[in-house]
Amino acid sequence: MKFKSIMIIALALLLGACKGNSSDENQEQSQTVEEPKGKDNLAYKWAKIALDATANDTEWFKPRPTISSRFLSLIFVSIFDAWSVYDDKAIPVYLNADRRPEEERTLENKEKAISYAAYRAMMHYYYSDSTMFTDFMNELGFDPKDESIDPSTPQGIGNLAAQTVIDIRREDGSNQYATVEGSNGISYFDYTMYKPVNPVDKNNDINRWQPKYFLDNNGNKYAPGCLTPHWQLVKPIGLDSASQFRPGPPPQVGSEQLEKEVAEVVELQANLTPEEMALVEFMRDGPKSVQQAGHWLIFAQYISERDQHTLDEDVKMYFLNQIVAMDAFIASWDSKMHYDFARPYALVHHYYKGQKIKGWAGPEEGWIEMNGEDWRPYSPATFLCPPFPSYTSGHSTVSGACSKALELYTGSNEFGQSVKLVPGALTHPNDLRDTVTLHFETLSGTAEMAGQSRVLGGYHIQADNVAGLQLGRDVATHIYNNFYLKHIGEK
Repeated sequence: MKFKSIMIIALALLLGACKGNSSDENQEQSQTVEEPKGKDNLAYKWAKIALDATANDTEWFKPRPTISSRFLSLIFVSIFDAWSVYDDKAIPVYLNADRRPEEERTLENKEKAISYAAYRAMMHYYYSDSTMFTDFMNELGFDPKDESIDPSTPQGIGNLAAQTVIDIRREDGSNQYATVEGSNGISYFDYTMYKPVNPVDKNNDINRWQPKYFLDNNGNKYAPGCLTPHWQLVKPIGLDSASQFRPGPPPQVGSEQLEKEVAEVVELQANLTPEEMALVEFMRDGPKSVQQAGHWLIFAQYISERDQHTLDEDVKMYFLNQIVAMDAFIASWDSKMHYDFARPYALVHHYYKGQKIKGWAGPEEGWIEMNGEDWRPYSPATFLCPPFPSYTSGHSTVSGACSKALELYTGSNEFGQSVKLVPGALTHPNDLRDTVTLHFETLSGTAEMAGQSRVLGGYHIQADNVAGLQLGRDVATHIYNNFYLKHIGEK
């Protein structure tokens, strides 16, 4: 019995020692658990949700790139502001809250704070997708009904960050809430009362923009008005003013430059290779588009996966990426509405009237010899040509801006993405080509491909593209050096 008792005591001591060692090991393991990175970090996951919401918004409300960019930017400002009070030195853009004590600056608190900020901002700006956002909050284990604004809690910080952004940006010039006199309840109503010099059926001034006929899904003809012609009056986030980097004027009819650039558009579009068709369609983005701001958010997410970003790194990158996109749109619209310049659609008709040229006649006929006045862009009839003035190209401006911002953020021009596409899938699906692979080796090269795609497709002349790329790069460089570095506490 005595031996048995001794053995029981010894076994108990051994088990106790093992339990103690196991506890110590678990504690050490918990301290060394690797933080989720790349697509596993929560900032990445919320960005993916934002992209899904943007695509849905396009389906429901048609493409509206300026508005979508503002939504995305304000969502990521909300996320950044909530995160910033848990960082050692970051400064929020709009949120007025004290930095949390060092012991509270944990990944868990950051995840909770940015989740409530993202949730509240998306519920406001992308309200049609409320179920998707609520389901994701429940999946994360966060109570979507918790509306606390207690700044001593992460959920309070998140809610407060989003609400502050929403309140401060309520009267930012976008007229989202139709508060400007005369809006009659129409969100984003144009209070500048812009009216094209050229009606859809008569061109009074060939240098100025003219609306064009589209076909709706039932084959009915209609001419959409100018999209958000007041957007240059929206208050930028990181720029001093919309016109800060306004380029000089585009070439005018009668100039040798314009004649050559219109001829280039005709020549390029008449000889599109399968790779060029795919590039035009990829950058045009097709159904469920996330437009240019969203496209560059997708590119930023690729960098997050490639470089295995932490939550902190993604919060900062998406913040920079999207405020640069929003301000680039504002700057581009300043140029567009200041110069009110014509698109190739009208310019080709003017220069080649009465002449035979090769052009794309639509999905049924493909490329044929046609009258110059019948020329059209390489685009579906349901979205034949962007409904706003040409100079500068929005694709080029936003791509120049976002590519430069990502280059400054990562410290490298390297990109390294590729995509496989079937040329013609979005434009003439009954006449498809073999699959091609587009390679995007550098960030600056990707921006240039985006801009060139608009010339290839017949939406812009080269002047729109070149000036847009430069405008975007100027916007990004200014914001990075004079706004972003300040808010991450590096300046």
